[in-house]
Amino acid sequence: MSVSARPDDEQVERHHAQALKARAEKRAHAEALGVDEGFVSYFVEAFYARIRADEVLGPIFAAKIHDWDDHLGRMKRFWRSVLFSSGEYSGNPMVKHVAIPDLERDHFAHWLELFYATLRDLAANDEAVQLVGARARMIADSLLTGIAMKRDGLAGSRAGQGLPTP
Repeated sequence: MSVSARPDDEQVERHHAQALKARAEKRAHAEALGVDEGFVSYFVEAFYARIRADEVLGPIFAAKIHDWDDHLGRMKRFWRSVLFSSGEYSGNPMVKHVAIPDLERDHFAHWLELFYATLRDLAANDEAVQLVGARARMIADSLLTGIAMKRDGLAGSRAGQGLPTP
């Protein structure tokens, strides 16, 4: 007699229901802190205005982004997916970032500092800053580590250590 490792329909439905519940709870928590779709849109616009004006990061972004409206829309979908588990973003940020030559830890640290400054200016409370800032730091760490591992192998696996926190 063999045992199938394949879940039955009831297990799949139960897992799906749990995932939907977790997604709704995540969104409700963020919204209770003032982090809703309107905030994400406003934040992304303000943050990337700072990026574009920044003397360090502005030129890097200008070299890669030719349609800012498209990029801002993509970033809004990305951050809604990150913060609300909306699932509306599809893409591979790692591939985009690995393709940028000479992208280093200092660039990510500076990006985070601008991100946190924008958050502190716009968020309704410190809990919102911590929630969104922690996700940004996790993403920066992941991208930096991926880039470092691509360039340096396993030696790059701790590249994100020491990045600023919100």
